[in-house]
Amino acid sequence: LKRRGTDQEIANAVLFLASDLSSFITGAYIPVNGGNVMPAI
Repeated sequence: LKRRGTDQEIANAVLFLASDLSSFITGAYIPVNGGNVMPAI
């Protein structure tokens, strides 16, 4: 997406994972980075 995520976008992911909507997800690594992998600094 070529932009940094907003606080609200990160919060939405956290709220989803903390909700009953994610009750079938176990042991998953779910990157919330807009499809961009940032290199180590």
